Amino acid sequence: MSVIIHDLDQHYHDSLNNKADYVFAADGKFAPCQGCFGCWTKHPAECFMKDRLHQICRLIGQADELTIITKNLYGSYSPDVKNVLDRSIGTSTPFSTYRGKQMHHTLRYGKHHLWKVIVYGPITEAEKETFRYTAKRNAINDGYSESAVYFIEELSELEALL
Repeated sequence: MSVIIHDLDQHYHDSLNNKADYVFAADGKFAPCQGCFGCWTKHPAECFMKDRLHQICRLIGQADELTIITKNLYGSYSPDVKNVLDRSIGTSTPFSTYRGKQMHHTLRYGKHHLWKVIVYGPITEAEKETFRYTAKRNAINDGYSESAVYFIEELSELEALL
C-alpha cells in the first residue's frame, strides 16, 4: 500500500488522490500527541484521541511506500507533518531489538520499502543535509529499507516525483 502525507492546500490534495492508495492532508485539524504512550501499551496502534489521527499508526504501519510532502522549516518537517509523525509512534512497540547493529523499537507491522520525502520551498545546503539525515534515521527507525529525499523549489515540479 502506498500512502502520501502532505501539508499542501485542498487543490493539491485533490490532485494527489490518484497517486496513492491513501492521501492524508496534514492540515492541523487534529490534536498534537499527548505523550501518553497509550498507542504503545493500552490500545496498541490506536490513539485514544478520537480525531482524524485516531488510526494513523495503522495507516502508516501498513504502508509499504510512504511519501511525505512538506514545506522546509529549518531543515525539518512542517509542524503539521511532524505532528502526524509524532502521533504514529504506535507503529512500533515499546520493546527494543537490534537492527543494523543499532537499538530500535520492535516493529509492530514488519518491514517496509520506501520512505520518500519531497521538500518544497527555499532551502540551504546545511538544511538539505539535515533533511537527508533525518529521513534516513526515520526510515531505519520505522523499518523502511530505503529512504529518498527530493528538493523542489516550485510545486509545479511535484508531479514528476510522484
